[in-house]
Amino acid sequence: MPGITRSSPRLPRCNLVYLSIERLFLHSGGAAFLLCYYEFNQIQFHFIMQLRHSQRRAAKMRLALQGASGSGKTYSSLLIAHGMTSDWSKIAVIDTENGSADLYAHLGAYNVLSLSEPYNPEKYIDAIGICESAGMEVIIIDSISHCWDYLLDFHANLQGNSFANWAKVTPRQNAFVQKILQSAVHIICTMRTKQDYVLNEKNGKMVPEKVGLKAMQRDGMDYEFTVVLDIDLKHHVQASKDRTGLFMGRPEFTITPKVGQAILNWCNLNPQSNIIQPQTPQNYGNSAPTPSR
Repeated sequence: MPGITRSSPRLPRCNLVYLSIERLFLHSGGAAFLLCYYEFNQIQFHFIMQLRHSQRRAAKMRLALQGASGSGKTYSSLLIAHGMTSDWSKIAVIDTENGSADLYAHLGAYNVLSLSEPYNPEKYIDAIGICESAGMEVIIIDSISHCWDYLLDFHANLQGNSFANWAKVTPRQNAFVQKILQSAVHIICTMRTKQDYVLNEKNGKMVPEKVGLKAMQRDGMDYEFTVVLDIDLKHHVQASKDRTGLFMGRPEFTITPKVGQAILNWCNLNPQSNIIQPQTPQNYGNSAPTPSR
């Protein structure tokens, strides 16, 4: 009719907070809903993806000590932890090594939480939570190799396709790793090592050759740590990974509480250079036993 203009129904100003998705879809006939929903997600995406200047913040240390049995991992971890806290009562050891943490009780009144088999990831996660709730400042997990051994055995006993069965293992390992990474306290993990081999062809035959030591944990576990220290049977230490700049490129050294102090300074944005030097372990108490791990 003359004088009458027709127009398509207009969508009220889109406010997804007050207008439900169902009402929006019905009112718009679908098309406007999709457009508005797309624009809303673009705005949401814009807020998630923001470019900013780099900023160094205070951090919590994630350190791994790896070495063979008898290299002194437990003893060295305790010295580092005490250097970081200066208070033995703020240190907890989650012990899976048959009471080895108690061998160094003469050092100070640190706390011990003993785990027994099975060493499943959920048990480790609960143990970390208990230590956090108790107000610990440094947690030593001695060792995380037992957790991986458990998962390998668990996987080997699953029925069905071996490759597909990793879907039942990996989430449990990842949950354990995330608990370590997201903790609000410093965490030191020990890992056992074993001789690693590769097969190389010689004179038409495949011959195993030694290629060094390998941590008894999931491949790539070292990527999760800020620092990885390798300790040998003479208790000499070198860094195989170091994001702090405190250890890499320096000569072998022996761990003392000063190493923990240096790490704490770095975590608290107060780095000091040239304090990691080759040293002899300090004598604590009436005796200074040689580290048994």
